[in-house]
Amino acid sequence: VQAAINAATNLLPSDLPNPPIYSKVNPADPPIMTLAVTSNAMPMTQVEDMVETRVAQKISQVSGVGLVTLAGGQRPAVRVKLNAQAIAALGLTSETVRTAITGANVNSAKGSLDGPERAVTLSANDQMQSADEYRRLIIAYQNGAPVRLGDVATVEQGAENSWLGAWANQAPAIVMNVQRQPGANIIATADSIRQMLPQLTESLPKSVKVTVLSDRTTNIRASVRDTQFELMLAIALVVMIIYLFLRNIPATIIPGVAVPLSLIGTFAVMVFLDFSINNLTLMALTIATGFVVDDAIVVIENISRYIEKGEKPLAAALKGAGEIGFTIISLTFSLIAVLIPLLFMGDIVGRLFREFAVTLAVAILISAVVSLTLTPMMCARMLSQQSLRKQNRFSRACERMFDRVIASYGRGLAKVLNHPWLTLSVAFATLLLSVMLWIVIPKGFFPVQDNGIIQGTLQAPQASSYASMAQRQRQVAERILQDPAVQSLTTFVGVDGANPTLNSARLQINLKPLDARDDRVQQVISRLQTAVATIPGVALYLQPTQDLTIDTQVSRTQYQFTLQATTLDALSHWVPKLQNALQSLPQLSEVSSDWQDRGLAAWVNVDRDSASRLGISMADVDNALYNAFGQRLISTIYTQANQYRVVLEHNTASTPGLAALETIRLTSRDGGTVPLSAIARIEQRFAPLSINHLDQFPVTTFSFNVPEGYSLGDAVQAILDTEKTLALPADITTQFQGSTLAFQAALGSTVWLIVAAVVAMYIVLGVLYESFIHPITILSTLPTAGVGALLALIIAGSELDIIAIIGIILLIGIVKKNAIMMIDFALAAEREQGMSPRDAIFQACLLRFRPILMTTLAALLGALPLMLSTGVGAELRRPLGIAMVGGLLVSQVLTLFTTPVIYLLFDRLSLYVKSRFPRHKEEA
Repeated sequence: VQAAINAATNLLPSDLPNPPIYSKVNPADPPIMTLAVTSNAMPMTQVEDMVETRVAQKISQVSGVGLVTLAGGQRPAVRVKLNAQAIAALGLTSETVRTAITGANVNSAKGSLDGPERAVTLSANDQMQSADEYRRLIIAYQNGAPVRLGDVATVEQGAENSWLGAWANQAPAIVMNVQRQPGANIIATADSIRQMLPQLTESLPKSVKVTVLSDRTTNIRASVRDTQFELMLAIALVVMIIYLFLRNIPATIIPGVAVPLSLIGTFAVMVFLDFSINNLTLMALTIATGFVVDDAIVVIENISRYIEKGEKPLAAALKGAGEIGFTIISLTFSLIAVLIPLLFMGDIVGRLFREFAVTLAVAILISAVVSLTLTPMMCARMLSQQSLRKQNRFSRACERMFDRVIASYGRGLAKVLNHPWLTLSVAFATLLLSVMLWIVIPKGFFPVQDNGIIQGTLQAPQASSYASMAQRQRQVAERILQDPAVQSLTTFVGVDGANPTLNSARLQINLKPLDARDDRVQQVISRLQTAVATIPGVALYLQPTQDLTIDTQVSRTQYQFTLQATTLDALSHWVPKLQNALQSLPQLSEVSSDWQDRGLAAWVNVDRDSASRLGISMADVDNALYNAFGQRLISTIYTQANQYRVVLEHNTASTPGLAALETIRLTSRDGGTVPLSAIARIEQRFAPLSINHLDQFPVTTFSFNVPEGYSLGDAVQAILDTEKTLALPADITTQFQGSTLAFQAALGSTVWLIVAAVVAMYIVLGVLYESFIHPITILSTLPTAGVGALLALIIAGSELDIIAIIGIILLIGIVKKNAIMMIDFALAAEREQGMSPRDAIFQACLLRFRPILMTTLAALLGALPLMLSTGVGAELRRPLGIAMVGGLLVSQVLTLFTTPVIYLLFDRLSLYVKSRFPRHKEEA
């Protein structure tokens, strides 16, 4: 990229204030802290200078800080405001003044003197350092008398760009955005900054105040605290379920140990892989709580069964663990297989979820090792017939209840096995229902989080000046700060890297913590927009900032859509048509575009013949205009700590508007001066404020939000349908951008992601069982989980977004556990006891009913805190919990009956194939 920029340098104007630069943007790494520096006594130019040379430098030295950027635009400068009448009366021009200033302030090498004994470095007073020195500068002589700069101009200390400003809670401010280094600990970095702020503030003048406007770690800490609570709650619920079923403290402790050991082992691997504790990894650990006890539950339940039959604990542990070992391996590797597609997801979404998948897979793998090693050893040491048979009144009541439930299940299963085709019809209907629900459910990308920060854009008429925008932002700020949910407000006016035009302003609204306000962020946004709507001439666009985002550009709204053409004329023709069509769609709200072609422009139409006759070139005209109205940076003042610019302009206070052009004078061939009006006519026209390009072609970006009651999927489809209706020509192309583009890509790959997860699990199960048939039986449980998850999302009013899809993928790995435990025992009964397939699967279902119920409830209760979460970041965790709880509830009920029927169906099919195709007998 830098090589391409360097190659294009020759095509750029030679007097650019600064060379072109580029920067890499990490959408997941916005500023970790925003600070405002204000003063009620010092001018903002001095505050800016102090912040740049002292405060920002100190903060940038903090370990973990990668970049400190300033906003507010009040860099000190010497401003030279020419008096047009004064220089005209003396026969001078602005170019004469500019040449005199640039020649009087230089900084170049002068060499040194090297004598036989001493060396002397040469220096001179070739630089001027202050406005007073420039004021005394002689720029010309008239009749032998010197003409000083102060005679024809107002020379003062001012700001480098007078059309930039920032305000914090309506007070002029310099705003500092602090970004961390890649991989730095955000909590430690923020803490270090806060620790140094008191000492840093003491070193500043008393009138200067440094205020923390926003701190991302506040929400991160709250989110981590909430997730930690949910993790501990999940552990407590899982242990409670274990005790409820086993009703024995030693037997409860044994699988309970698997939780901390698995989590501690996972933390060790996370440290080795340089993972961090964030929303996704904490979510994976919470989900893992329900997973890691599953294997231990299955092992201890099987060992307990043999101890209750009279075998010694050590023999029971060896026999029970050996009998169930293959099942544990099947459960573990088939579940990890489901996560494999997540590891190989492309684009930014895949990178976001890689840590989630790895963390969960590591926890599952460690739990399997614990269940096959530590769990049998603890069973042999801690369990005995006496401890298992010792029961109190509660234990006996629970046992009777479980016996009745198992008996009821046995009677129901017998009836189901007698009506297999009815059961298969239900299973087939479940498959069709899951497909239908997948089609009709609203689809989104990421849940909208409430992290307490709102970013906004204030839009005014295209011909608005800086002064009018500053006034408008004051009116808007006054309304916003009256809202009880708002804690602080920062506003920015002027053209900079994030603000392309003068008629727009940026806002950052920091809300009070969740527990200190009554409304969620969307309600606050609606209220603020209503309050500002009565201010004439402004449009306010607000959106909540997101911790989990892939957008790299600042936009008015959450979603973007671009229209690109080969020519500006084609673009200007189709932009209003498409914008009107999009604004009429009910699936979209707050539709706007960055196409602004009604800005006012003063067109200087030069008579080239007249100019040539007077010896005036077009370059002379451009220089004169730039000197007068371009805030031209004509010289640089170098100091030990910083460098400052000298800015040249006309003093337009007495001649505002187009009248200022009449004061411009140019030097003719004979050395005299002529007014610009002598060679040019001034016309006022409409012109674009800015022209954006994408891949070298002009482009405009439409921004939109999705109103309540519709999903992003609805909005995307409505836009695509509108394109077809308008019948755009071939030279007009459209494309979604940012989150919307990623949503389209994710939506297209979601089905393939689920298919890949199913195929990966089928391959693993096929290798483990050495069969093509049994994996299909196990995978037949998946539609029930899909139906449950989709129904739960619809009932909860949640969209099918990326987080919910992750939950469905995890369900694929969870619900097949029931089938694995049934089929393993059925196959063992057929091979070792010579039982018929029907008797074997019937017995397996009854024997495995309790561990199936225990493992399902453990996984369900591990996801329940996520579903019920309400704290910071809960919007991100809740869809995962809803999908898993819904899927587990429905699949638990249905798979207990459908799996045995499908097992027998495939057994009969296998016998049929063997009888019809004997040559395949051995393979089958």
